Amino acid sequence: MEKEVLKGLSLPELQEFVTSFGQRTYRAEQLFSWMYARGAQSFDEMSNISKEFRTLLAGRADLNCLRVETRRVSQIDRTTKFLFRLNDGLKIESVLIPTDESAPHFVSMEKGGESPGAEKRLTLCISTQVGCPLDCKFCATGTMGFFRNLTAGEIIDQVISIQRLSDRRITNIVYMGMGEPMLNYNNVMKSIEILTASNSMAIGHRHITVSTAGYAARIRQLGDEQRKFKLALSLHSLDEEKRTALMPITKKFGVKALLESLEYYYRRTKRRPTFEYILFKGFNDSAEDVQKLAAASRRVPCKVNLIPFHSIDFTAPEGFARTLKPASPEEVEMFAKKLRERNITVMVRGSMGEDIEAACGQLAVAEK
Repeated sequence: MEKEVLKGLSLPELQEFVTSFGQRTYRAEQLFSWMYARGAQSFDEMSNISKEFRTLLAGRADLNCLRVETRRVSQIDRTTKFLFRLNDGLKIESVLIPTDESAPHFVSMEKGGESPGAEKRLTLCISTQVGCPLDCKFCATGTMGFFRNLTAGEIIDQVISIQRLSDRRITNIVYMGMGEPMLNYNNVMKSIEILTASNSMAIGHRHITVSTAGYAARIRQLGDEQRKFKLALSLHSLDEEKRTALMPITKKFGVKALLESLEYYYRRTKRRPTFEYILFKGFNDSAEDVQKLAAASRRVPCKVNLIPFHSIDFTAPEGFARTLKPASPEEVEMFAKKLRERNITVMVRGSMGEDIEAACGQLAVAEK
């Protein structure tokens, strides 16, 4: 008999599972709490469940847990990158980012561990696919190619596994790791529903951000479904030709269609999206680029995150990608100043985890 994979199942699905072999529905509530609220990685950890029921579970079900292969800690800012092995042997990466650069935020994989850190925010960047099919020219993940979507359970287990190793509560989750979340829409939405449940990890919707390269149809769907989490758009240019060169998805969803979908999303939800904008020297940092971004912000109330470009020369193929260079800190500040003069909310983001290839755009598994 093929075992049922439980991690990733909702409470109604767990209820259907336990009643299928004669158990009462409260057993599902126990499983839900143990898997998601308490982070159990085996049936043996579920101490208030009878041994008889745990034996039944072991014969019929599997938790299908991820395995931490390696963990690298930045010597600069304590950002930690985790390499996970999936049950089919494929690998993904997740990144834990502290707010206070000097504070420890994880415990040892062995017994013991470090004393609690002092930071108030601990952000986990998680993956939704093994690789990515989009081939954005500034992102290392696309150079891997695409293998498959992650299941809802595999998405959730990144959070559970790292929370078990952390001496602080993970406060924020960003779906900005490997892959395009909108190409794994159903599993991403299901994972969010489980992670935000009051009897699960109870992470607030306002502390979850989902980033997309620009799937206009899915952005509209988010509006129709009144999703409460934050939406971030990987924008980087409002010039059709420039954005197409950076992000080939623009051929499918052009700038006009993208802005129209964001207008629709805002009308339906009244939630301001965030525009993520990497500044490339001499490419998308001109006065005209400022003007276009300002015009877009008048159409769609938004926030702008200016993000450093992290070189991926170690994986980038010959051609356009190798011509991309980061704008200097002074140029970034000047670009931000011009946007603020136009009453746009702007955040200039720093680099976190660059020394361990964990910064924005650097995630890639060399050996799948």
